[in-house]
Amino acid sequence: MTEDQTIEAPEVEDTEDAYSLDRKAVAQILFAVDRGDREQLVALMDPLHPADIADLLEQINAFDRMRLIKLYDKEFDGDILSELDESIRDEVISILSPQVLADAVRDLNSDDVVDLLEDLDQPQQDAILDALEDSDRVAVQQSLTYPEYSAGRLMQREVVMAPEHWNVGEAIDFLRNSDDLPDQFYHIVLVDPRLRPVGNVTLGKLMGSRREVMLQSLVEDTFHVIPVTQYEGDVAYAFNQYHLISAPVVDENERLVGVITIDDAMAVLDEEHEEDVLRLAGVDSESSLSDRVAETTKRRFPWLLVNLITSILASLVIAQFEDAIATIVALAVLMPIVASMGGNAGTQSLTVAVRALATKDLTGSNVWRVIRREVLVGLINGLAFALIMGLVGYVWFGSMALGGVIAAAMVINLIVAGLAGTGIPIVLEKMGIDPALASGAFVTTVTDVVGFFAFLGLAVVVLL
Repeated sequence: MTEDQTIEAPEVEDTEDAYSLDRKAVAQILFAVDRGDREQLVALMDPLHPADIADLLEQINAFDRMRLIKLYDKEFDGDILSELDESIRDEVISILSPQVLADAVRDLNSDDVVDLLEDLDQPQQDAILDALEDSDRVAVQQSLTYPEYSAGRLMQREVVMAPEHWNVGEAIDFLRNSDDLPDQFYHIVLVDPRLRPVGNVTLGKLMGSRREVMLQSLVEDTFHVIPVTQYEGDVAYAFNQYHLISAPVVDENERLVGVITIDDAMAVLDEEHEEDVLRLAGVDSESSLSDRVAETTKRRFPWLLVNLITSILASLVIAQFEDAIATIVALAVLMPIVASMGGNAGTQSLTVAVRALATKDLTGSNVWRVIRREVLVGLINGLAFALIMGLVGYVWFGSMALGGVIAAAMVINLIVAGLAGTGIPIVLEKMGIDPALASGAFVTTVTDVVGFFAFLGLAVVVLL
């Protein structure tokens, strides 16, 4: 290459598609990494939100990820760590220099530091804790003593509180003179002399009131206190159910120890929904696009094995009717239709039931009404598709009896699908088994076995 030649960033065609624009930005960033141009890399990365940088690190390969992090170096923000997928967070932390890691975590809220630490090995935990100031370290270590997936792990220790006897003027003066307010907060928590929360005052009401107005007269009607040991899924449900923005967290003596904000509660809700979707497909909730082949194979193998076993069970049912199938070949052609329709109908009921259980909409008071509804839906749909398949069977194979057999089998299997799709998740939950994880295999087995048995059994009785 001659001295007057220059290297230009790769051109990527601009389109209206947002994905193309993202691809262009990634290409330019990787080009800066290839050249070792730190100034250009910082210029490209600075406008990006930490969540976008985290997505970038998750999308590129391990070699490029290492080079980018080392070149970006001291510009690395702690918020990027909190946005990273757990599957590569350890790797990123191991690449960061101790000083960069220390600077990154110092700016994080205590809840983000706790979230960061709980998935790390002890040496990495110690490295991050050593980087914190003494008061922050004690607060984080205290949070780590609470049960995993509890409100104590979810809360942040930075709380804005005021005595219940203050007025607006005193509260405003306090806020103006404070040097360690959280970066974001929505309420002032009023506490009694024993440090027990008694109400929330929104910043909007505080700033819109005269100085002499008492804070107690401004408290919100909806006030929800969360025990420090409460399961985080129940915390997220409370935020969603009661439209909370933030809520104080109390210890066993009902004293204020922290606060949970809506962003953390909604993150939990998203995780719960994601877990349900993955588990319905028999995929481990910890799976990620960044996982290695061996890890992904190991996680999926058990549920594929369960599926194999249930498929063998359905095949054993078919094997009992070998002579009938050999005599009437049309049975082999039509029997997958009955099982497939039952499986789809069962999955529909199953999805509704699992979602209702997760949101606590399906309870003991309405369980039988919901089951009756799903069975009736299965009956009506069964009759409709029975008519269709009865006609198909008659036209296709010229046999009214064969049409009647598949029609009757369709009605039976769709009724059973509605019953199994709703009943099995409920039974599993009563047994303490996650219905999202285990229901799919059981429902599919039931609809396959019942579908094949009903169709082939009726065929034997009617046609032979």
